Amino acid sequence: MTLRALNSATGVALSNLQKLEAGVGDPQLSTLKKLAKALHVSVADLIGESKPRKGVKMHERESPRTKR
Repeated sequence: MTLRALNSATGVALSNLQKLEAGVGDPQLSTLKKLAKALHVSVADLIGESKPRKGVKMHERESPRTKR
């Protein structure tokens, strides 16, 4: 799902989604709930507190700030 699609599905500002993707800041619980609902995962899945369900691929991305 693209950030624009996630923005449309959740109403979370695109700039906030970009910050979250880059690992900047701490989202509010209400934001996490919106993201989890749109992505069909639990909040625990989003924050890495549970094993991903079958068919859900979770991965960490290198922060744009650390690329050279």
